[in-house]
Amino acid sequence: MTKINLLDWRGALRERRKQQFTALLGLTVLVSLAIVGLAYMAIDAAISHQQERNQILQKEIAALDKQIVEIQELQKVKANLLARMRVIEQLQQSRSASVHFFDEIINTLPDGVYLTSIHQAGANVTLDGNAESNGRISAYMKNLDASPWFKDPKLVVIRTSDKNHLRSSDFQLTVTNLTKATDNSPPAAGAPKP
Repeated sequence: MTKINLLDWRGALRERRKQQFTALLGLTVLVSLAIVGLAYMAIDAAISHQQERNQILQKEIAALDKQIVEIQELQKVKANLLARMRVIEQLQQSRSASVHFFDEIINTLPDGVYLTSIHQAGANVTLDGNAESNGRISAYMKNLDASPWFKDPKLVVIRTSDKNHLRSSDFQLTVTNLTKATDNSPPAAGAPKP
């Protein structure tokens, strides 16, 4: 005899598919939650790792900033020391400059000219003196101009007077001092005296 199944097989199939869909949906939700959780943990680990790296970099930057400040202070000290060394070198090189200056003043001085005062302000030298004649003052100026240590002699004042029937001229002239501190070789002697 033939068996007839009167049960609703389509409803049962629908019910099975619904259960499979629900199970699959639950499994998908669980897998999604697991993936989101793993991603959150990975991102959180990456953030904390980056924060640690940032802290290390900030510590290194602070250490480098301290070193930069120290280097700047050392550069200031170095600049001060170099300036002092230059001053010392200039002083050592110019030790003989005053000797050359006075030696050349005397070498250029012709007979009959007498200096009463010498004033120096920077490179400008003012010479006050007395001469037997105006021609001797002119010769002195030529000697100063020919000297390698002086240039541009200029007569500022000349006063002629007759005392005891002797004629004399008081004068004041300026000249530029070219004493070279770096020149180790002595210059040629001044022009010959008249």
